[in-house]
Amino acid sequence: MRYMIHFALLFSLCSAQAFAQGTQLVELIVFRQDNASLPVSQLAPDEWAQGATLITRKLQRTTQLDYLAKKLTPDSGYEVLLHQTWLQHSQDATAKVAVMAGPARFEHYPVEGSLTFSLARNNKVQLDLWFNQFNPDHTLLSSERFKHRATVANDQVTFIDHYPFGALIRIQPQRTQASPTPNRANHAEDFE
Repeated sequence: MRYMIHFALLFSLCSAQAFAQGTQLVELIVFRQDNASLPVSQLAPDEWAQGATLITRKLQRTTQLDYLAKKLTPDSGYEVLLHQTWLQHSQDATAKVAVMAGPARFEHYPVEGSLTFSLARNNKVQLDLWFNQFNPDHTLLSSERFKHRATVANDQVTFIDHYPFGALIRIQPQRTQASPTPNRANHAEDFE
């Protein structure tokens, strides 16, 4: 019996490490609701990426949640600010990436920030995003901040609400050819 307990502990440790050392496909949609704003008393810091890994073109992938992004229209009271998909390689249980959208202006972007992941069966994600407005001379005029923590289950779209902002995020562990991915076609019924 004692050996069975040791075997179970060893198996759980190995499976947790397998999640932590794998590759995930991460898709993130960030949007504004009701055209509302949430100005903060400070501007986005110059070191907004805080040492996070930049998502290179090599890691970017084609978006898969377009059917959800198409529902976030101005007629419905939404504005999509960022929609990206990338491969997230994890050598340990935590990872931090920098995301940005729009043209650079003095090393700032209209949308910029970082995502910190604690990867496991249920992933912990911390969003720290800045939405910037610029002066005619391209210096920062004002910033809004979206900072929120959430638990994101693997292979499920998770809604994060931080009014006036919202986010949809999905993390899909990438499987080897020996363990095929189940057919997960558009799950529009999840958000009907």
